[in-house]
Amino acid sequence: MGNKSNNLLLGALEMLILKALVTEDRHGWGIAKRLKQISNGTFSLNVGSLYPALYRLEKKGFVKSYEAISEKGREARFYKLLSKGRKQLDSQTANWRDFSAAVEAVLHSD
Repeated sequence: MGNKSNNLLLGALEMLILKALVTEDRHGWGIAKRLKQISNGTFSLNVGSLYPALYRLEKKGFVKSYEAISEKGREARFYKLLSKGRKQLDSQTANWRDFSAAVEAVLHSD
Protein backbone atom coordinates (compact mmCIF):
# COMPACT_ATOMS: atom_id res chain seq x y z
CA MET A 1 0.00 0.00 0.00
CA GLY A 2 1.29 3.44 -0.84
CA ASN A 3 2.17 6.14 1.65
CA LYS A 4 -1.03 8.09 0.90
CA SER A 5 -3.12 4.99 1.69
CA ASN A 6 -1.27 4.38 4.94
CA ASN A 7 -1.80 7.99 5.98
CA LEU A 8 -5.53 7.67 5.26
CA LEU A 9 -5.83 4.59 7.45
CA LEU A 10 -3.74 6.05 10.25
CA GLY A 11 -5.66 9.34 10.15
CA ALA A 12 -9.11 7.73 10.24
CA LEU A 13 -9.37 7.94 14.03
CA GLU A 14 -8.40 11.61 14.04
CA MET A 15 -10.94 12.31 11.29
CA LEU A 16 -13.69 10.60 13.28
CA ILE A 17 -12.79 12.55 16.42
CA LEU A 18 -12.86 15.84 14.52
CA LYS A 19 -16.26 14.90 13.09
CA ALA A 20 -17.60 14.22 16.60
CA LEU A 21 -16.67 17.79 17.55
CA VAL A 22 -18.43 19.54 14.65
CA THR A 23 -21.73 20.09 16.44
CA GLU A 24 -20.48 20.87 19.95
CA ASP A 25 -17.53 20.78 22.32
CA ARG A 26 -17.22 17.42 24.07
CA HIS A 27 -15.10 15.73 26.71
CA GLY A 28 -13.34 12.45 25.92
CA TRP A 29 -16.15 10.21 27.12
CA GLY A 30 -18.63 12.34 25.17
CA ILE A 31 -16.59 11.93 21.98
CA ALA A 32 -16.44 8.16 22.42
CA LYS A 33 -20.17 8.02 23.18
CA ARG A 34 -21.04 10.13 20.12
CA LEU A 35 -18.94 8.01 17.76
CA LYS A 36 -20.43 4.82 19.14
CA GLN A 37 -23.92 6.29 18.74
CA ILE A 38 -23.58 7.50 15.15
CA SER A 39 -21.78 4.31 14.06
CA ASN A 40 -24.48 2.09 15.58
CA GLY A 41 -21.95 0.60 17.98
CA THR A 42 -19.22 -0.13 15.44
CA PHE A 43 -16.75 2.38 16.88
CA SER A 44 -16.12 1.69 20.54
CA LEU A 45 -13.03 3.72 21.42
CA ASN A 46 -10.87 2.96 24.41
CA VAL A 47 -8.88 5.54 26.35
CA GLY A 48 -5.63 4.02 25.09
CA SER A 49 -6.38 5.22 21.56
CA LEU A 50 -8.72 8.17 22.17
CA TYR A 51 -6.60 10.37 24.43
CA PRO A 52 -3.32 10.04 22.51
CA ALA A 53 -5.24 11.03 19.36
CA LEU A 54 -6.76 14.03 21.15
CA TYR A 55 -3.30 15.12 22.34
CA ARG A 56 -1.98 14.86 18.76
CA LEU A 57 -4.91 16.88 17.43
CA GLU A 58 -4.32 19.57 20.03
CA LYS A 59 -0.60 19.67 19.29
CA LYS A 60 -1.38 20.14 15.59
CA GLY A 61 -3.69 23.05 16.40
CA PHE A 62 -6.88 21.30 15.23
CA VAL A 63 -8.59 21.31 18.62
CA LYS A 64 -8.25 23.25 21.85
CA SER A 65 -8.90 21.79 25.27
CA TYR A 66 -10.28 23.53 28.33
CA GLU A 67 -11.61 22.61 31.76
CA ALA A 68 -15.36 22.82 32.40
CA ILE A 69 -18.09 21.13 34.38
CA SER A 70 -19.67 18.12 32.67
CA GLU A 71 -23.36 17.30 32.52
CA LYS A 72 -22.79 15.07 35.56
CA GLY A 73 -21.41 18.00 37.59
CA ARG A 74 -17.78 16.89 37.44
CA GLU A 75 -14.79 18.81 36.20
CA ALA A 76 -13.72 17.49 32.80
CA ARG A 77 -11.44 18.40 29.92
CA PHE A 78 -13.50 19.46 26.92
CA TYR A 79 -12.28 19.70 23.34
CA LYS A 80 -13.30 22.40 20.85
CA LEU A 81 -12.88 22.09 17.09
CA LEU A 82 -10.85 25.02 15.72
CA SER A 83 -11.09 26.42 12.20
CA LYS A 84 -7.81 24.75 11.28
CA GLY A 85 -9.31 21.47 12.47
CA ARG A 86 -12.44 22.02 10.39
CA LYS A 87 -10.30 22.54 7.29
CA GLN A 88 -8.37 19.38 8.14
CA LEU A 89 -11.63 17.46 8.57
CA ASP A 90 -12.86 18.65 5.17
CA SER A 91 -9.59 17.63 3.53
CA GLN A 92 -9.46 14.23 5.25
CA THR A 93 -13.11 13.58 4.40
CA ALA A 94 -12.46 14.24 0.70
CA ASN A 95 -9.39 12.00 0.74
CA TRP A 96 -11.28 9.25 2.57
CA ARG A 97 -14.12 9.36 0.04
CA ASP A 98 -11.64 9.03 -2.83
CA PHE A 99 -9.92 6.14 -1.06
CA SER A 100 -13.23 4.41 -0.28
CA ALA A 101 -14.35 4.78 -3.90
CA ALA A 102 -11.13 3.17 -5.09
CA VAL A 103 -11.55 0.26 -2.66
CA GLU A 104 -15.16 -0.20 -3.82
CA ALA A 105 -14.06 -0.17 -7.45
CA VAL A 106 -11.56 -2.96 -6.74
CA LEU A 107 -14.07 -5.00 -4.72
CA HIS A 108 -16.70 -4.77 -7.46
CA SER A 109 -14.34 -5.63 -10.31
CA ASP A 110 -14.19 -9.02 -11.95
